[in-house]
Amino acid sequence: MHAPAETADAVAIPTIDDIRDAARAIEGSVLRTPFLPAPRLGQLTGAEVFVKYENLQVTSAFKERGALVKLLSLDDDERRAGVVAMSAGNHAQAVAYHAARLGIPATIVMPATTPFVKIEATRSFGARVVVEGETLAESQAVAARIAETTGAVWVHPYDDRHVIAGQGTVALEMIESGIPLDCLVVPVGGGGLIGGMAIAAKALSPRLEVIGVETELYPSMRAALDGTSQECGGNSLAEGIAVKNVGRLTLAIARQFVDDVLLVPESAIERAVNAYLTLQKTMAEGAGAAGLAALLAYPERFAGKRIGLVLCGGNIDPRLAASIMVRELARAGKIVAVRLTIPDRPGVLGDIAATIGACGGNILEVHHNRTLLSVPAKGAIVDVTIETHGPAHTDEIERALEARHYRVDRLAAP
Repeated sequence: MHAPAETADAVAIPTIDDIRDAARAIEGSVLRTPFLPAPRLGQLTGAEVFVKYENLQVTSAFKERGALVKLLSLDDDERRAGVVAMSAGNHAQAVAYHAARLGIPATIVMPATTPFVKIEATRSFGARVVVEGETLAESQAVAARIAETTGAVWVHPYDDRHVIAGQGTVALEMIESGIPLDCLVVPVGGGGLIGGMAIAAKALSPRLEVIGVETELYPSMRAALDGTSQECGGNSLAEGIAVKNVGRLTLAIARQFVDDVLLVPESAIERAVNAYLTLQKTMAEGAGAAGLAALLAYPERFAGKRIGLVLCGGNIDPRLAASIMVRELARAGKIVAVRLTIPDRPGVLGDIAATIGACGGNILEVHHNRTLLSVPAKGAIVDVTIETHGPAHTDEIERALEARHYRVDRLAAP
């Protein structure tokens, strides 16, 4: 049986030469993604921001780099035996895609809670998908059994020196761009991405600060570095970094090469996803937007600095992305809901619509209710959701409605 994880005790930490070898190995098979200035994100955060667009990979995430390096390290016998991996998302697709390219049989174990769209995406790359286990831990146990009974090679999502070296090529490309950076801000799940990137950064630019970012719901790396026990759990928008246990090898690397790990609230991650969508016109999943979330949550920490962000993945449910955009409009006061108490007679709804329209508001939704006991027998309640230019415009519309003798109550954000 191939061990389901490599450990810091048994395996040496990858070097910059390992990362350079990895870069040569994946050249032409993994996209050298753009690393571009993002002035609108700079205006938003107060930093000078540059973004590495790993969401442009074939599987829309950086995971292809490490997965391919690991697969290329296998000898002929190991390739014939095939590989097995456990993942609910990007690692699954990366292993499936590159294993199919190389003609290596691949089995991917995914938890039963994995969204159907991700299961089908993984199958579409040619892997055998086993949906079993309610949690990642249960699915990992299933994958370990498959490795033991079939002789397949375990491809760990992060605690593997080949995987870590592959992920380090992200920083290698950023530094080779020639853009002088003050800080790399990197999402942290199990630690493979920041581990590889930190090794490369400190070897090539020792003064370059490397900052990790975790969601407050899953502070695994922060707790491990502090030597404390922190509860991890909850429904995070950044499910790609919602990891309860970091790797032994990645933890050893973080202790040596990572300068700090920051925790960000879910609200900051949501704002960051929206900022990528609306300002950069690009798709970011919650984990992919975590670096930008840190700039939003800690603006004083990064003000005036040249920051390299890794948009590490773009696999977000389109319905969730649409919901986030609408919620951000509501937070900005550009979508509001008001309740009007009105007389129940012909022409009133038309008058309301005309009044809102005359003020330049756009009606998105109307709910009309006559049956509530709190409504007068000869009256009605109308809930209207309106698109406006902002809070001042909303106030103007409310004043116009009140001038028409309608009672107006502001409702909670839709």
